[in-house]
Amino acid sequence: MEVNEALIDKLAHLSKLSFSPEEKQEFRGDLEKMIGFVEKLNELDLKDVEPLMHMSEEINVLRDDRVNGSITREDALLNAPATDGVFFKVPKVIRK
Repeated sequence: MEVNEALIDKLAHLSKLSFSPEEKQEFRGDLEKMIGFVEKLNELDLKDVEPLMHMSEEINVLRDDRVNGSITREDALLNAPATDGVFFKVPKVIRK
């Protein structure tokens, strides 16, 4: 793949970036190195390699649900700045 001025300008436009001429040259060098690396990987014979779907053999490792104690409504409302005894009172944020 050829890295030219048009490709760099297109990538800059798509990423909403702007480059000075010096930055374009630096970016061009970096992009050529990245593409060269990918092209080097394409030389490998991978016909007998299975695609990697997960990093480990474990699937859906979840913990068991446990019922834990909780605080009472009264304890929860103790530090509330405003309450009606049952619910927290908060300032109205939606106005008609």
